[in-house]
Amino acid sequence: MPNPIAYLMLFVWPMVSWQFWRRMEPGRALIWTVLGGYLIMPPLTAFNLPILPDLDKTTIPNLVALYCALYLVQTKLEILPKFWIGKALIVLYIASPFATVLANPDPLTFVLTQIAGMKLTETVSALLTQVFALIPFFLARQYLADEAGAKAILLALITAGLIYSVPMLIESRLSPQMNVWVYGFFQHDFFQTIRQGGYRPVVFLPHGLWVAFFALMALLAAVIRLPAVPAEHRPKAALLMAYLLLMLFICKSAGPMIYAILLTPLIWFAPYRIQVLVAAVLAAIVVIYPILRGAHLVPLEHILEVARSFSADRAYSLQFRIENEELLLARAQERPLFGWGGFGRAFLHDPVTGEMTTIADGAWVILLGTSGWLGYIGEFGLTALPLLALGREALARNAAEIGRYTAGLGLILAANMVDLLPNATHIPFTWLMAGALLGRAEQMQAERRVANLRESRAGLHGGSKKRTVI
Repeated sequence: MPNPIAYLMLFVWPMVSWQFWRRMEPGRALIWTVLGGYLIMPPLTAFNLPILPDLDKTTIPNLVALYCALYLVQTKLEILPKFWIGKALIVLYIASPFATVLANPDPLTFVLTQIAGMKLTETVSALLTQVFALIPFFLARQYLADEAGAKAILLALITAGLIYSVPMLIESRLSPQMNVWVYGFFQHDFFQTIRQGGYRPVVFLPHGLWVAFFALMALLAAVIRLPAVPAEHRPKAALLMAYLLLMLFICKSAGPMIYAILLTPLIWFAPYRIQVLVAAVLAAIVVIYPILRGAHLVPLEHILEVARSFSADRAYSLQFRIENEELLLARAQERPLFGWGGFGRAFLHDPVTGEMTTIADGAWVILLGTSGWLGYIGEFGLTALPLLALGREALARNAAEIGRYTAGLGLILAANMVDLLPNATHIPFTWLMAGALLGRAEQMQAERRVANLRESRAGLHGGSKKRTVI
């Protein structure tokens, strides 16, 4: 159970964020409000309000950022994207819970108990939860929509990675106790932190996998920055990158290590346009992944064989996860459009006791079962849209220049999307990265249209002069 310090932090963070917005430019203040709250505030601790969404480490930083943007900076917000599909996806993302509630009024009845049907009053909280989640997306699209904004995001990740490395090192040696020492409780199953004769850090995040993916983001930010550092400072930058690699290593998580191995050569040697195109392809694959799984086009047996060649325990864990996903995918297909709603209704249950008999880790299968294809397309489509839009710009004639930091941030967001297949790591910072990249894609589109217009006018003037000479 959270101690008083945990609840006090829910009050303190808005005051800390207020100082960010007073002392920093809006873009950097937004980054540190969202990223700092995610890393420092207590997990599983919230003020539960009637009808309204819970106030926790996700909603509080978002709401504070919105308040500061409107009343401290007095920004005139432009909420809707310029792309029509972006407008449609935002409407779909926000409105899909309402459709899910209407489609699930029936209770699930078992011998000893039942799970209540969805009530219309729950739509208020669900709709506001969706709106609150998109606040970093809206603000980042406005404040961080250029190469300088992408650079600021990456530098913040490196700085935060260095700061977070201290509790990570402590926990890797003494076991994950930071949340217990500070906030008075442990946030997950302690057994899952024991790996390879040691521990993987959890700090103040929901699970060690979340820490591992944050360590990956910090490392990739350092990898992106390294070639841009002046030659005289490059040894220090390389040492910093090696240190962040060590932080990723102590997390003892295979997935983020594989992402780092595959993406580092791409970042260093591939042209920026190729990096953007790879990110777009990865995003597209993630969006259609449920279709690929349903059509049995994902080589699951081959993946399991590869896992067995590395570790029998990892292979067993992966097989258990895949078997559960197959059961949950079949369950989701019973109500494919709107899903089953909340309260665990999307899971399989014991027919007598009503206890859940399946588990889910991947965001894709959780969202598909809970919110159906409407909710899935709304969330995954909106997350992928910036990468797809940047990919389109990379292929267009007279395309605007793509910078190092925009391309690198796109790969980090793509890695985050890929990680949504095995894990549920769609965090507020995911929305912030997506909003910044969507804003950049919109800028590139505007620059390209101006270039095309100038080229068209130049062609018309050239033709006119030629006719005059004749």
